[in-house]
Parts: sequence; structure tokens; C-alpha cells
Amino acid sequence: MTDNHGVLRREEGGPLPPHTALADLAAEFEARIAAETAAHQQRLAALHEDIQRATLLTRPGAPGADADAVTLLPDSAAVHELLEQEAARCRHEVIACQPGDVSRNPANLEPALARDRALLERGIRMRTLQQHSVRFHGPTQVYVAAATALGGEYRTAHELFGRLIVFDDTVAFLPTDTTSWGALAVREPHLIAYLRGIFEQAWTHASVYVDPTALGAEALGQAARDIDATLLRLLAAGLKDETIARRLGMSLRTVRRRVADILERLGAGSRFQAAVIATRTGLLDTPEDELHPA
Repeated sequence: MTDNHGVLRREEGGPLPPHTALADLAAEFEARIAAETAAHQQRLAALHEDIQRATLLTRPGAPGADADAVTLLPDSAAVHELLEQEAARCRHEVIACQPGDVSRNPANLEPALARDRALLERGIRMRTLQQHSVRFHGPTQVYVAAATALGGEYRTAHELFGRLIVFDDTVAFLPTDTTSWGALAVREPHLIAYLRGIFEQAWTHASVYVDPTALGAEALGQAARDIDATLLRLLAAGLKDETIARRLGMSLRTVRRRVADILERLGAGSRFQAAVIATRTGLLDTPEDELHPA
């Protein structure tokens, strides 16, 4: 190609009519998105099948099922009460995955820090996964700094599999599908082992938590560009702002502001055009690439 985006000329041919070049480019881009979407759907389908098989073990009457294998905790008060009881009984390790805005609610951080402090002071190992976006949240920075000083371990990733807390591989807390802030307390060992496996995989690929403000303006800018690169990939996959916000643990307003910034930096007049430019210039190929073309 002799132009920036391969719109006007072929490498070994003459000029192409603009409408033909744009049609070829759109077809190439749509094929790539379709392939990526199909791959994601296959992975999700496999995950859902695994979860369904594991959940069958907890149903009353199933072979090996325990009447107390799964307990529904109807509201936040019941969840908090059992969390405190299990935290007091814990003797070895707590693992947790805390995506989304709930983990950054200051009203939740204070009691969580008190519970974590009691665990860490007893020598309990604590590992927690959160999303990269928490690095820009002041109250969470304070909370993580305090817990880390006591021995807590924190890693972050752009996207996480869902909310989870496990004490000593004996009880796991999972969110319900309702808006009551309830949870499921799971004691079935096969299901807990499965959940730990998911956590360990995510933990291996996550990054050690670093407060970007402690590393200077350059590191802060790089952290922001990393988040924007992930946002651009989700944008290229055709996801809506609401879905992107949920998956990255951001507010809808923040996502829309960042999308507008990305369009401006790429010189794109639309989301589709931004995704085409990013694809053609290689911005979607490497996670560490920046959004500023050379």
C-alpha cells in the first residue's frame, strides 16, 4: 500500500476507485470481527457448560449432593454476617475476585479493611484480583496500600471473570442474579476446586498492583494508554458503551469520555472508522501498543 490506510492503491496494482477500496476494507474488517466474535462465543459456551456441569453436583438428590452444599443468602445483611463468621474461622488463605464498582464503594471499603486487617494479623494469606481501573480510584489506593503493608497481595487485570470470595477452600461466596445484594454460599468441594482453578488462571495472567501516581507522570500516562488500548479492542468488537463500562469496571460517563478522546486522537469521524484505522495501523495487534500512531 502507498497510502496510510491502503485505501487508494494496491501494493502491485494501480489506483483503486475509492468506493471499491472502502468496500474491500470494510469486508476485511467485518470478517476479522466476525472471527473474533465467534472465538469469544465458543470460549463462553465452553465455560457455561463447565459451570453447568459443576452446578449439577449441588442440586438436591444429585449423587454426592449435600443439603448444605449451596445456601442462598437473601440480602447484604445475611452476606455480611456469614462473611464475618467465615473470616473468623479462616486459618490458611482467602482468595477474592472483586470486579466492578461495588469494590470501590467507600462504604464497603472500611468494613472490608477491618476484616482484612484481622485476617492478615493472624497470618492468613490474602490474594485479591481487581480491575486495572481501580488504580485511578483514590479510596481504593488507600485501602490497598494499608492491606499490602500488612501482607495482602493484589493484582489487576482489564477484565475479570466475576465476583468471588473463597475461605480455606471450604466455602465460596458467589453473587446472585438479583439486585438484592445477596449471595450464594457454596460448600461443595468439586465446585470450589473448579472456582479456584479459574481464579489461579486469572491470577497468573494479572499484573501486580502498582499505584501509578507513585511512579510519576510517565507511568501514569502509560497506565491510562493501556486501559484505552483495551477499550479500543472492545469498541472494535462492536460492544456497546454499557457493556464496555461493566467489563472494565468504569462508569458509563468515563467510558464515553474516553471513547470521544480516542476518536479525536485517531482522527476518526466514527467508531467504525476508529476501529478500521486501529486495525490497519496495527494498534489492535499488541497489547502494549499505544494509541498514538507514529
